[in-house]
Amino acid sequence: MTDVTNRPKSSRRALKIILPLLILALGIGGLLLLVNMKAKPQQQPPEFRGVLVEVDELQARPHQVRVQATGTVQAEQEISLVPEVSGKVAWLSPKLVTGGFFLADETLLKIAAVDYRLAVEVARAEVARAEVALASEQERAKVSRQEWQRIDLPDKGEPGPLVTREIQLQQERANLAAARAGLKLAELNLQRTEIRVPFNGRIRQEAVDLGQYLRAGTSIGSFSGTDRAEILVPLPTAELRWLQIPKPGGTQAGSPAIISRDGGTGAEWQGRIVRSFGEIDPVSRMATLVVAVEDPYQLQAEADRPALNHGQFVEVSLQGSTLAQVVVLPRRALRENDQVWVMDNQNKLRIVPLEVVRREAELVVARAPLEDGVRLVLTPVPGATDGLLLRTAE
Repeated sequence: MTDVTNRPKSSRRALKIILPLLILALGIGGLLLLVNMKAKPQQQPPEFRGVLVEVDELQARPHQVRVQATGTVQAEQEISLVPEVSGKVAWLSPKLVTGGFFLADETLLKIAAVDYRLAVEVARAEVARAEVALASEQERAKVSRQEWQRIDLPDKGEPGPLVTREIQLQQERANLAAARAGLKLAELNLQRTEIRVPFNGRIRQEAVDLGQYLRAGTSIGSFSGTDRAEILVPLPTAELRWLQIPKPGGTQAGSPAIISRDGGTGAEWQGRIVRSFGEIDPVSRMATLVVAVEDPYQLQAEADRPALNHGQFVEVSLQGSTLAQVVVLPRRALRENDQVWVMDNQNKLRIVPLEVVRREAELVVARAPLEDGVRLVLTPVPGATDGLLLRTAE
């Protein structure tokens, strides 16, 4: 038999499940109806206020031309160390090593001088012998002239050179002069046993040791000056017109220069153009200028500055002539065909042609029909046309 008492319980359970779902469906339907009944807002295009750009105010002013270049440092003076006499090395300066610094007239090394001292003594003896021979001949000449005077001959005339022994006297005088020259040479060779440096400098290379036998005329090293360095600067010929280059024999100073290294972030040295090579390289079509720097190793300077080493590659900024009343603008502001964009009083773009005088690394120097205070547009604007509305962040 079926239990009729369970039916009301099943109905109530189904009602509990269906009733919430029905309420949820009615709520969603009402929400969709309200959304569809809401009026859509009218869309209005935004007001065009102009293209946002960065501007810079131009001012005409004098501008000193700076020619940027690179170069290599080298010594102004450099010589080979060559002994003038032969012999064994008897003494070496402890500074006679590669990189050692010497002052002018300081001794590098000494060659054994015993043989050369003996040569001086021999030469002195030769001088004494020649002096005695000359004095003896002078006495003979005096006696010969006296004897000639005692001879009583009619019309005997003047005595000849054989009678006065003038020929013998000339011979003895020549012997004495030769002996004295030999003495000077012997003394000079004795002095040459000490090798001295002729100017302040440093040893670039050496090949000598204590006890080594040196032959005259054979190089034992190289020596470069430290008082002054030179920088060889190749430049395009078009840049020469901005610079002051001393003429041979002239007194006018060359253009100043600032020398730097490490991309301009390190120390700087002051220099000056001293001359030009006076020729154009047939391959590169470049001219070469020489910039001089005093005391490159900072041996006489009080400031603690690093040395400007020989062979170092450096950057050189040459200070050229000054241009009067020109405008200087960043290179990024120059447009095609040497034109610039300016922002007029109505905040509109105007295209203005320029007369470019010079292009530098990051600047352009120009003469233009622009008044002071004109706003130069720096921002690139794709498709820019004359009359385009502009605005600035202000």
